[in-house]
Amino acid sequence: MILGLTSTAAYGRTGDQRRAAAQVLAWTAGDSITAYASAPATAVAGPATIVFENSAATGNTTGMPHTLTFDVSDPAYNHDVPLNILANPGDAQGGKHTAEVTLTPGTYRYHCTIPGHTSMTGLLVVTDGGGGADTTAPETSATVEGERNAAGAYIGQAKVTLAATDADSGVATVEYADGDDAWQPYTTPVVISTVGDHTVRYRATDKAGNVSAEKTESFTVAAPPTDDTTPPETSATVSGEQDADGNYLGMATVTVTASDTGSGVNSIEYAVDQADWTAYTGPVMVHGAGARKVRYRATDKAGNVAAEKAAEFTVIAPPTEDTTPPVTTAVVGGRTNSDGAYVTSAEVTVTATDTGSGVDRVEYSLDGGPYLAYTAPVLVDRVGRHTFAHRATDRAGNTSDAGQQVFTVAEGGGVPAPNCPEYDERLTVIVGTVDTGVPNRMTRSRCTVNELIEDEKEWTSQALFLKHVDKVLGALLGEGVIDAREQKRIARAARQSGIGKPGQTAGYHTILDGTRKSFDQWEQVGGGKFALNADGSITSSTTVEGMGMLWYPQRKYDNFSLKLQWRDDAPDAGNANGGVFVRFPWVHDNPEEPRPEWAAIKYGHEIQILDKPDGDMYKTGSVYGFDRVGLGGAGVTPKGTWNDYEIRVVDQHYSILRNGVLINEFDNVGGQEFSPARADDPGTDGRRFASGYVGLQVHSTSDVISYRDIRVKEL
Repeated sequence: MILGLTSTAAYGRTGDQRRAAAQVLAWTAGDSITAYASAPATAVAGPATIVFENSAATGNTTGMPHTLTFDVSDPAYNHDVPLNILANPGDAQGGKHTAEVTLTPGTYRYHCTIPGHTSMTGLLVVTDGGGGADTTAPETSATVEGERNAAGAYIGQAKVTLAATDADSGVATVEYADGDDAWQPYTTPVVISTVGDHTVRYRATDKAGNVSAEKTESFTVAAPPTDDTTPPETSATVSGEQDADGNYLGMATVTVTASDTGSGVNSIEYAVDQADWTAYTGPVMVHGAGARKVRYRATDKAGNVAAEKAAEFTVIAPPTEDTTPPVTTAVVGGRTNSDGAYVTSAEVTVTATDTGSGVDRVEYSLDGGPYLAYTAPVLVDRVGRHTFAHRATDRAGNTSDAGQQVFTVAEGGGVPAPNCPEYDERLTVIVGTVDTGVPNRMTRSRCTVNELIEDEKEWTSQALFLKHVDKVLGALLGEGVIDAREQKRIARAARQSGIGKPGQTAGYHTILDGTRKSFDQWEQVGGGKFALNADGSITSSTTVEGMGMLWYPQRKYDNFSLKLQWRDDAPDAGNANGGVFVRFPWVHDNPEEPRPEWAAIKYGHEIQILDKPDGDMYKTGSVYGFDRVGLGGAGVTPKGTWNDYEIRVVDQHYSILRNGVLINEFDNVGGQEFSPARADDPGTDGRRFASGYVGLQVHSTSDVISYRDIRVKEL
């Protein structure tokens, strides 16, 4: 799995940079939690293939995970490649992962982010690839200072100062390590206060990538005179996943602490079972089934050694995981005509079985809508062709592939189609912006709970709204749709929503309701095209090439909440790249940008829609070019599912919600630059309008996306 991986802008792809395109930089890891097994020290600016392998072949015998992460938080190092790769021998790639990046001249700091592994770190020096003649490594020196006793040992502490010079390309980095510890970047003099013998290693790298020979300074730190005769206090905690008997499943982590009120703690040691004592630097992960013992002790700077203690526990092999999803079947019932269509209505009954952990929940989706909880046979009485998808999830979290039934309902009199006051099939009951967590069930009227609450309607007072909600909830409680606890939660959410209070009386105005008259009020600019479907949705074209935008030129909006539903209809296994444009100026005759669709791209904000695991780093919910949401935070749903999208803009604060969940917030303050850089982009300084238009992006003929039920409320 590759997390947070992006491709940065190309860097000088000419000359030596083109030759650098083939460079492969490989890191390996094994059982150690203090250092990578191997790592490159230098590279040439330009495209590079990063290879990170953490497998049995590279020395990992325990299945321990590691990451290869480039530090983008420290301004002392390059921060333009947010690389974060998690690898373990048991993953789908067998622990070997690759990533394509573009490197720029300078120094990158890399490390492992797994707790307890933070000493796994190093530096990668990237040169400009210009082919200069600097082949001479820097000159280095070290001095050790401090008060010394008669034996020459430093009393209490020693200060090590390093220096490096390079007459050609200049010094890029200086590093040091105490004994066998991992290399650390040197920035200021290093104070070493641990009592005992020390050998400080040091080296330097110049900007051409030349690394000096390792040098050392050896010395001893002695404890200052003290009358401390009390050893340190020690303790240990054991953590990890446990079974009902307290056994640890697969692994246990032991964390040791020590304190000393006298001379201070000098060192902590541990030993697993009968192994030799080892310096403790971080939590110890103990693998291997059986009764285990981690012994530990500490020594203070006066030489007092704490009595040995031990943490004893049992590790067992984790139980065989239930990896088999449930099996679902659906049966469609009802009276059919000679064409096989169901007259007036059809009733779909779903059953689910699971031989492992047992069925946890059953869900269904009608005509590509969101999955709803299945609790009773579903009545479908809207005339036309229908697709009924069904799935189940067991208690181990395995979800079955969606099964599907396709059928047609024909007119025949009798039961009328449901006349619901609103259209809202979100998974939970959400009143205004308050998510109750109560399932948004289908009621006996064949409308959902959300649809009956009517929170998008204009309410002139909160008392009227709350009276309406109480009436609806009372009826649903009597029908057994909700229980008393759920009734209280929804009623409380209605009060918290503030609907009907001054400033919250206006409802939503629909600007795309599925009719031809409504659709004709929109205008297509640039490439691509949208077409109106029989069900009232619109879908981007698979034949009209180019990137463009369908926009609503009828009016501008100041502060607003824009709600719509979208569905990823990309062909085959692909994912649609789309987006919603907001707060952009009039697109025609713009003196700065003659292309209408680019007037929205450059002077408005695109709220991204993209659930693709790879490719563009801006996923659903991102404010494109400025505020990134990764795939893990995008609230991804199965492809082909209708998703509720709300974009709320108040002054220059943007909030993006997907299916009722807030997935991003962005403050459109000035001075922010578009990333990756675009030469003619004005940044946020060119996008800070107090009002603007809204539009829908069409990206290409393969980025097929559908929209429906678009509505706006002014805030």
